[in-house]
Amino acid sequence: MSSRKWLPNFIFLICLINLVVTVKSEFPTTIHFNYKCLYNGNYTSNSTYKTNLDTLLSTVSTNIDNNGFYNASTGENSDRVNVIALCRADLQPYQCHDYVKNATVEILKKCPNQKQAFLWHEFCMVRYSNETIFRTPAYDPFDFGYSDEKVTNLDKFYQELNILLDSLRNQTAYNSSPKKFAAASRVNRDYETTYAFEQCTPDITPKECDDCLKKSLLRIRECCDEAGGVRILRPSCYLRFETDFPFYNETMVEILQTTASPMPPPSLSPPQPPPGKDDNTTRNVIIVIVPIVVCLILGLCIGIILRTKKTRKPLEKIETDNETSTIESLQYDFSTIRAATENFSDANKLGQGGFGGVYKGKMPKGIEIAVKRLSRDLGQGDLEFKNEVLLLTRLQHRNLVRLLGFSVEGSERLLIYEWVQNGSLDRFIFDPNMHPYLDWGKRYIIIGGVAKGLLYLHEDSRLQIIHRDLKASNVLLDGEMKPKISDFGMARLFVPEETQHSTSRIVGTYGYMAPEYVMHGQFSVKSDVFSFGVLVLEIICGQKTNNFRNRESMDDLLSCVWKNWHEGTAANIIDPVLRASLNSLRDILRCIHIGLLCVQENSTNRPTMASVVLMLSSSSLTLSVPLQPAFFLPGSFDPEISLPCENGSSNDQSNNNAHLSTNDVSMSELYPR
Repeated sequence: MSSRKWLPNFIFLICLINLVVTVKSEFPTTIHFNYKCLYNGNYTSNSTYKTNLDTLLSTVSTNIDNNGFYNASTGENSDRVNVIALCRADLQPYQCHDYVKNATVEILKKCPNQKQAFLWHEFCMVRYSNETIFRTPAYDPFDFGYSDEKVTNLDKFYQELNILLDSLRNQTAYNSSPKKFAAASRVNRDYETTYAFEQCTPDITPKECDDCLKKSLLRIRECCDEAGGVRILRPSCYLRFETDFPFYNETMVEILQTTASPMPPPSLSPPQPPPGKDDNTTRNVIIVIVPIVVCLILGLCIGIILRTKKTRKPLEKIETDNETSTIESLQYDFSTIRAATENFSDANKLGQGGFGGVYKGKMPKGIEIAVKRLSRDLGQGDLEFKNEVLLLTRLQHRNLVRLLGFSVEGSERLLIYEWVQNGSLDRFIFDPNMHPYLDWGKRYIIIGGVAKGLLYLHEDSRLQIIHRDLKASNVLLDGEMKPKISDFGMARLFVPEETQHSTSRIVGTYGYMAPEYVMHGQFSVKSDVFSFGVLVLEIICGQKTNNFRNRESMDDLLSCVWKNWHEGTAANIIDPVLRASLNSLRDILRCIHIGLLCVQENSTNRPTMASVVLMLSSSSLTLSVPLQPAFFLPGSFDPEISLPCENGSSNDQSNNNAHLSTNDVSMSELYPR
């Protein structure tokens, strides 16, 4: 056969192999799942709603169209089920069918018996509801994930990123493609390449798509500042970017973006040559060469992927039925941690908590850590302890101290945290030599950061957690004096459809605990709101609530603040360091007002943390009048400490720094959830 005859076929074969490998290699076999279960209604296993839901979900993968979109409804009235599914635009139909089939099985596992649920698969989204969802934009609930890689030169990075994401947003919302997506890459000034992908469900209008992506863009720095890779997931839109990691199929994207009309997916079968004597020869060449070349290339790709997995951490923890690999990745060698803390030397000891000491350590590569050495009599099994660790490592927010891992050897149990440079908040606000370093600007940032951290725990994290021990010593300050909530040892998982829960074992710190919790063992998100209110008033007054005493009377901190606020003399109780900030007096008084709203006796009168964050961010928002707070007798008084309640005399805190903590990140006590 002459070269003129076989050369075109050979070139086509090489192009075909490249296309196959490109399509296959860019989609990992390990899949990320994010999900949200909406607790606004349940169904029973033998109900009509359950039958309709199973029927509808079973048809999704086979009926999803070539544009990767599906919507359908079945049933009547309260038994009506509505389903929407969307594949990422760079998938081929066979991939879309497989991934959606997997997602429809997973969503029932993740949200059993719930009438509304969302599941974001790595490459597709499935949602169902008993309410109308087709052609109805849904921006909430949302979820997010981010990589552990940090970017440098933040201002320049976000300047370049915003240009890229804004351009893609316009393309996604207003182009004529039925897939309603856009993807592109951009090289920034540091010669790093940022890859980005945006997509909306095809049923919403361009304006609704634009609004959805704008909301996601605004969330990036709030949830994931400094991260080199971020994904924001909403029911109606998807946004993701990565630095130096082309996570989408660039070949498919290029093909799809060359035309505004829908294109059939590229064929994976070579065209048949004209009939002739060379037919059998060409076919034999293809049959022999293709498997060999594909196997060699796939083997090379597998090696690259395995090597990449060792150096690149996944965007977020992957949920599987067997989480042993995840647990193992969090476990540190005990001898390594012992060496890092110089055998838990007293010189490295930062403080002593109720359930163990905290030590500073330095890893072999110079990374500083904080190590909590738990007491040996906690009465908890290894499996339960590891489950607690796994739960806490999933809490990812810039205002929460990050748990890096753990170590277990015999009866020894260690928790390894990120190092937070400036230690705990109580070192600054309760120490007369330190609190001048906290001007009002810094204190306001601390108040806002703690509020956002609690909001994440209550509403934005998938776990929904009540902290139960929020206080100044459990708020750490990083190098920029930004707050991070620590110590989740008393935290409890909260079932979202419940408004409150009861316990017979009261844990926490008196003075910060809500009255319904102290007296009846009832706790809810409003318990944390109460603690937050106490903390706000402490930050403004510069006094501990459980070491407070007024010269003129036996008033506690909360009653003294409320009395002054009620009588219009709230300026009397402000920390003298802050009284010089006349320009900030209005903001300080507003924060006192918010703090008093949070410590009202009846929990139903207290705002949620979402409302608190809004109050702090919007000075034009009108605040309601607080009712008289719940009062507690302090556990102990220091007669040398006083704060003006009715006369304007000054503080004397010379004896109030005897038990200040430093970097006391800890898991105080681990209870079964």
